[in-house]
Amino acid sequence: MIQGRPDAETDAWELSPAPETFAKTVREGLEPEPGLYIDGGFAPAADGRRFETIEPATESVLARVPDAGAADVDRAVESARRALKDWRRTPPLERAKHLFRIARRIQERSRELAVLESIDGGKPIKESRDVDLPLVAQHFFHHAGWCDKLRFVAGHGGPEPVGVCGQVIPWNFPLMMAAWKLAPALACGNTCVLKPAETTPLTALRLAEILDEVGLPPGVVNIVTGGPETGRLLVEHADLDKVAFTGSTEVGKRIAASCARRGRKVTLELGGKGPHVIFADAAIDQAVEGIVSGIWFNQGQVCCAGSRLLVEESVLEEVLEKLAWRMTTLRVGDPLDKNTDVGAINSRRQLETIRGFLQRGVDEGARLHECGEATLPDRGFWCRPTFFSDVQPSHTIAREEIFGPVLAVMSFRTPEEAVARANDTPFGLSAGVWTDKGAKALEFARRVNAGVVWCNSFNRFDPTAPFGGRRESGYGREGGMAGLREYLA
Repeated sequence: MIQGRPDAETDAWELSPAPETFAKTVREGLEPEPGLYIDGGFAPAADGRRFETIEPATESVLARVPDAGAADVDRAVESARRALKDWRRTPPLERAKHLFRIARRIQERSRELAVLESIDGGKPIKESRDVDLPLVAQHFFHHAGWCDKLRFVAGHGGPEPVGVCGQVIPWNFPLMMAAWKLAPALACGNTCVLKPAETTPLTALRLAEILDEVGLPPGVVNIVTGGPETGRLLVEHADLDKVAFTGSTEVGKRIAASCARRGRKVTLELGGKGPHVIFADAAIDQAVEGIVSGIWFNQGQVCCAGSRLLVEESVLEEVLEKLAWRMTTLRVGDPLDKNTDVGAINSRRQLETIRGFLQRGVDEGARLHECGEATLPDRGFWCRPTFFSDVQPSHTIAREEIFGPVLAVMSFRTPEEAVARANDTPFGLSAGVWTDKGAKALEFARRVNAGVVWCNSFNRFDPTAPFGGRRESGYGREGGMAGLREYLA
């Protein structure tokens, strides 16, 4: 039974709060000063330095996390190098058993991990619970099944691991990004040093507990926490064989240059400015829901978010009207409320960046539409769902990655113009097309310069399918057979 009351003006129902009651147990179980996970055990940073990780929804301190320095990174890489000698020779079926155990334990602890993900990152619990955690387990299950089949991926040379992998992940999908990086690397016989984002380190450290529980050999996975300097120390370490990075294009370029100088293998998944293209023959209501899930349900804090909406001119007004109405139904607030659609922005710094883009959009002449009815909490980092109409291709909000719940809406008249505008960006990560003509969708997918194209859907992920970008969105793939090849020599 849904409890609540109807709103007299909108004839919509306002749902009563539905808090995640397990959150209290998770909070009480937080380690106030966790350690780095190196060589199968937890320990503080060598110099004792720590930093605070903040809950975005309340601005309260969750934990004081070690800030790893050069000595800690050295120790982690040395541990991975020692473990590589045995792990690469471990029979494939034994490696598969470890990955299966990790996947099963993640499923068993999924509620706890989902709550922790929402507390530490600010995303709604229904997204971390229903999207992120199932995908995390799926990646470990999927790659466990590949352990004894790598000969079909490697070709004539045989399946040889790359070696020691340094992996740096962002804050928008902390646990899922860890799974994307670790699962294929371990399946191929590599060892890893993982560096989570400084604002969302807690689920990575909780994952370390799971690795310990299932008996993964010491040193096969090491987890070091810290800020940008820790990441730099890791990716530039002399004893790595491969770097895998997900993050900003600016940092990715520096990593690419560093790896090129060392002749080191590297995969990069960087920024994006994904186009969402709606043709007049599309199912408009379905397309609007795809837009909402692609940009607002995740606070727009996704590199593959459909942050540019290109609509065929004949249906532009209809799409704007339905988009504006749908925006008023979104619930912004406590990420641990199961009714919440839009949670908190990850950090104060990111919120200030988003506000800067909003002001720039207004200053450049675009028309701002904001979910003004939403009452935002007094504390925390909040941004209402927003879209701009009357946007020109030259506007900043149409060209630069905002990484927030902000959508730039433009129009087109012909399929050729749609493709031209979709490709009018230095990025090339993802795109989406909405039409009831299969041939039109396939033709657009062929011509658009993007690593991933969704047809009549958006932000749908599967461990069997490769994901990655082109141009300034990086290179290399994660997931599927293509992702496995990145971890074979």
